[in-house]
Amino acid sequence: MEQPTAEAALEELEALVGEWSLKAGPPGGPPWPGEGRASIEWMEGRQHLMVRSSVDDPSAPNGTMIIGCDAANGTYTQLYADDRGVCRTYDMSIGSGEWKLWREGKPFSQRFSAAISEDGNTIAGRWEKKTHTGWETDFDLTYMRAGQAR
Repeated sequence: MEQPTAEAALEELEALVGEWSLKAGPPGGPPWPGEGRASIEWMEGRQHLMVRSSVDDPSAPNGTMIIGCDAANGTYTQLYADDRGVCRTYDMSIGSGEWKLWREGKPFSQRFSAAISEDGNTIAGRWEKKTHTGWETDFDLTYMRAGQAR
């Protein structure tokens, strides 16, 4: 039986590959102090992305993520872990200039929605968490391509 390949789904992930500087802050407010960085690269075999993020602010976690897809279903998953010992799994979508992550579960449901700029050099988004009254913005997060622009 012929198996579907992930070529098209993996090509969508190419928009995330690169070195990024990060700015985060409260909704509508100035960015928090300190610098943030993310490195997103293909793992050997070019079937998964490895994401490493670090932040100068000691109150914010450094994280490692692995992003992959299910070629048969055209779906994406992100595995997340950080230096606090937090591990989570997120469903993900990417395409048409949008990148989204979401999860349902304890201690709270979360979602991230971002727009990828036409030139691919900025990804501007927002993390939200679900409270007893509905969705609430946790923080805004912007990725800016470092060094070589696309």
